[in-house]
Amino acid sequence: MKHRYIAALDQGTSSSRCLIFDKNCDTVSKSQEEFRQIFPRPGWVEHDPQDIFNTQINVFKNALKKANLTARDIAAVGITNQRETVIVWDKESGKPVHNAIVWQCRRTADMMERMSKDGFEDFIRFKTGLLLDAYFSASKIKWILDNVAGAKQAARKGKLLFGTVDTYLIWRLSGGKIHATDYTNASRTMLFNIHTLSWDDELLELFGIPRQILPQVYPSGYLMGYIDSEIMGAKIPIACAVGDQQAAMFGHLCVQKGDIKNTYGTGCFLLLNTGNEPIKSKSGLITTLLAGLTKKPDYALEGSVFTGGAVIQWLRDGLGLIKTSAQSQECAQKVNDTNGVYLVPAFTGLGAPYWDADARGVIVGITRGVQKEHIVRAALESIAYQSMDVLWACEQDLKASIKRLAVDGGACANDFLMQFQADIANVEVARPKNLESTALGAAYLAGLAVKYWQNIDEIKQNTEYDVFYPQIDNNKRQALIDGWKKAVQKSRS
Repeated sequence: MKHRYIAALDQGTSSSRCLIFDKNCDTVSKSQEEFRQIFPRPGWVEHDPQDIFNTQINVFKNALKKANLTARDIAAVGITNQRETVIVWDKESGKPVHNAIVWQCRRTADMMERMSKDGFEDFIRFKTGLLLDAYFSASKIKWILDNVAGAKQAARKGKLLFGTVDTYLIWRLSGGKIHATDYTNASRTMLFNIHTLSWDDELLELFGIPRQILPQVYPSGYLMGYIDSEIMGAKIPIACAVGDQQAAMFGHLCVQKGDIKNTYGTGCFLLLNTGNEPIKSKSGLITTLLAGLTKKPDYALEGSVFTGGAVIQWLRDGLGLIKTSAQSQECAQKVNDTNGVYLVPAFTGLGAPYWDADARGVIVGITRGVQKEHIVRAALESIAYQSMDVLWACEQDLKASIKRLAVDGGACANDFLMQFQADIANVEVARPKNLESTALGAAYLAGLAVKYWQNIDEIKQNTEYDVFYPQIDNNKRQALIDGWKKAVQKSRS
């Protein structure tokens, strides 16, 4: 085969990465570069779109160089990206009219609160599956159009384009020829109707956003066009765009109803495949679209834990109890239990399924015999307890029990955490040998779209997992869970 490899461009919140995979789904090269975070005011977060593009091109070229490859060796490129982040740019010059407004940014929180008081919560949730929150893209686009001089008028005249990060990269990489996104990113904008699979006129009118600035929407795995040969030295197919969490889901090949994955990063993001019918959650989850290769994608329930691996960073940087994140496992295993201690890391409130912005972090159960090892262990266990809460919410909405949980993210390298997760949630925890699930998901989708791999079964042959099985009895499990529930209640009161 002339083209021997697939490249995944993984554009994250703090860095851009490129990973190159071979036919056996092995990583042959990777490169990563951080970029500047901009904080104009407290609670506001921005990126310079040029920084995003430059670092993404740099890591692509560097990954090729490391593997002694050229662009002609790449069969296709898949793009996976930080979701909900907004960029608006001039259609002719390509120059952004404002910095990218990042998903974390809270500048439009008051706008969302007013819309909630005006009774739009159910209307928006029915169409989009989303909670009325500044987290999503629509209010960020509205803010740019309302606050950048001349932007609203230019948008109405069709002189501006909007995109999430995938759209902006595709537009730049193609030399301005392709203005496109996929179902997963579109579903996070709060402008996309997840039932009709189209931009929604009523939502566009509500937010005052002209339809002509919006990209064309395609399946996640789809040949959208080509990278301009002047940029990379060869014409390379762009065959995937997909939001990062949905990419990780596909990286685990969670393509059947009931399949579920959890990403253990700074926060934790758990997605449950609910098949071809959307489920309206009664348990504090949102409804979203999954990645696929057809114009009828599957749906998912998603729950977010605000503070996952970040609690380990806090132990290291805030309290100085450990010197490295990896040391947390060794520290936790020096004691047999937490000595009755529970830590609820509600540093910025509690996410799913509680959605309690006023909750705050607590450590309960401290006695004279408690040592730092007990607190470190309680912190690690808190990640598993929070994920268990979301897992249970998924089971309630699905009306079925979940037996196996696929995992990825930096914190899942911690064997103690994975074993405790299996124990406390009473599920098998499956950790892939290759932890690059997000990049793999983008690579799989791109490769399948251009027939680099013929089907999912071919990919499955190269996928290996370490599996952690539950090892505690039901009585001990229930006693631990009862203690966690009491700690959460104290956090919320």
